[in-house]
Amino acid sequence: MTDYTATVTVRLKHGVLDPEAETTQRALERLGFELADLRSADRFEIDLAADSADAAAARADEMAERLLANPTIHDYEVAVAEADTGDA
Repeated sequence: MTDYTATVTVRLKHGVLDPEAETTQRALERLGFELADLRSADRFEIDLAADSADAAAARADEMAERLLANPTIHDYEVAVAEADTGDA
């Protein structure tokens, strides 16, 4: 088994109201920043042991489907990398 870190990024689908992003975008624009659009997202970093990166990604995907994201209103992405053990 190898230690991996799976990163799951969950965003509202296009067309779903995102009041947090709308408020933040207005505030940034008042500060002089020009934006075409802004969307909020949640990022989950999951440390887990698995036989392969594909197996770790499959487990993280299942976690996203079952709890971390609501497929009706959210899109999500899973990225997996070997965990940094800090042994350097």
